Amino acid sequence: MIPTKIHGYIDYLVGLFLIIIPFILVISNPTAKWLLISLGVSTIFYSAITDYEMGLVGIIPFKIHLFIDILAGLLLAISPWLFGFVDEIYLPFLIIGIGEIIIS
Repeated sequence: MIPTKIHGYIDYLVGLFLIIIPFILVISNPTAKWLLISLGVSTIFYSAITDYEMGLVGIIPFKIHLFIDILAGLLLAISPWLFGFVDEIYLPFLIIGIGEIIIS
């Protein structure tokens, strides 16, 4: 198991990465682009309100945080097929999604 403090650093880095990846990869599909940005902002938000060393306000328990991480990872991993942009881009979604599930 990854220590919670390290998990916290990873959370914020992944959140930022999700926000900037549409611009780095120049993702033109609006659904794909806004899904990444939304999940990035959400990740930073729920990390900030998690009750762990990296949280700003300890509102949600860490176990709930991990559950949200898993759900976000699943959504990322299946979103190219779920939202129909698999022909345009899928690999970053699949890799990051599976990574989130493994880390959680």
